[in-house]
Amino acid sequence: MHVQEMYRRLTGLVVFRRLLQDPVVAACGEMLSARVRGDSGDFSAACAGFEAALFQSSDSWSCYLRETVLESENVCIRGQAVGRSSVLQESLRRELAFFDQLSQLQLEDLTAGLREPPEFLVGWVVSPTDITREYLRRMEEVGVKGYGIFARYHVFTVEEGQLAPVKHPDPQRLEELPGYEREREKVIANTRALLEGKPANNVLLYGDAGTGKSSAIKAIANAFADQGLRLVEVKKNQLYQIPDLMDALASNPLKFILFIDDLSFTANDDNFAALKAILEGSVGGRAGNIAVYATSNRRHLIKETLTDREGDDIHESDTRQELMSLSARFGLTITFGSPDRERYLHIVEELAKQYGVELDPRQLAVRSEAFAVRSGGRSARVAKQFIELCKAGVFS
Repeated sequence: MHVQEMYRRLTGLVVFRRLLQDPVVAACGEMLSARVRGDSGDFSAACAGFEAALFQSSDSWSCYLRETVLESENVCIRGQAVGRSSVLQESLRRELAFFDQLSQLQLEDLTAGLREPPEFLVGWVVSPTDITREYLRRMEEVGVKGYGIFARYHVFTVEEGQLAPVKHPDPQRLEELPGYEREREKVIANTRALLEGKPANNVLLYGDAGTGKSSAIKAIANAFADQGLRLVEVKKNQLYQIPDLMDALASNPLKFILFIDDLSFTANDDNFAALKAILEGSVGGRAGNIAVYATSNRRHLIKETLTDREGDDIHESDTRQELMSLSARFGLTITFGSPDRERYLHIVEELAKQYGVELDPRQLAVRSEAFAVRSGGRSARVAKQFIELCKAGVFS
């Protein structure tokens, strides 16, 4: 394909128009434009700019373009009008075929016939690709692999009302969390229902600190990521932003857990009403692909004092009932209690196997119990801290 035609095709994208905002693709466009104009100086500068942008991520233009196209969010992969418009489908196929050609672009293709080629530039790597085939297959799997940032990442946070991917999420795995299998199985069953499109409850994991409530949710998100589950961690002061976010996610083919960690309120907390609205849903009902999972050390989520009970509220009983009813809006409440001695020692023994800590069972029990006393009591977190110290040689 002639350079001028390649530039026209790139700037004439319709379905993949948003790709022109990608810094490397945009730099490629500037390089093609400079080559069409025929000015050696402008072309050298634009070519260097393209390489500088590309080499920050990869030395292979083919691989970079392939990944960028596969992760692109557009009207087709969102399922809006796919199958209803032959024009849109044809446009999609033509642009994908163009990307297959563009992915093979080399420096030599651009410098041929140039009066003063930039011989000081080393060029970039290209390799065979089949972007068309891979993208069409990705569209068939969009319900599991997602699109856009959801195809690459499975854990997100909220920043200024927008989702931001967590590039290095906690790699916690379910098999690394001994001692609370029965409690976690209820959460897992609810998560499977969500993934299968069945009615799923909002879940409250209540219990003492260090019992593995947050770790359980993170491990479940990791375990089911390849089945289309995504985790969005939300801070308490961001709750007012969630309704708009939920509306945006409602049409997404993936399933989402909105994760609120260490949740508690004071009686006059404005965030109380925000969470209540989220749990109750809007007039249109709660989206079937979203569930709220929260952890808390308080059964009723409200920090209540004697002063609150002795206030001047005429209908004090009704007010207290309203505050305490918030936890009832979670369809599933699971208690993670502090482990008794038997469960604690089981956790210690299983973690010792995972970490390769070899100690006499009686010594392991005695030392772990003593460590729990010094640490303020038994918990899964204390057990893990003890084993990590053993692994480091502190209690060898």
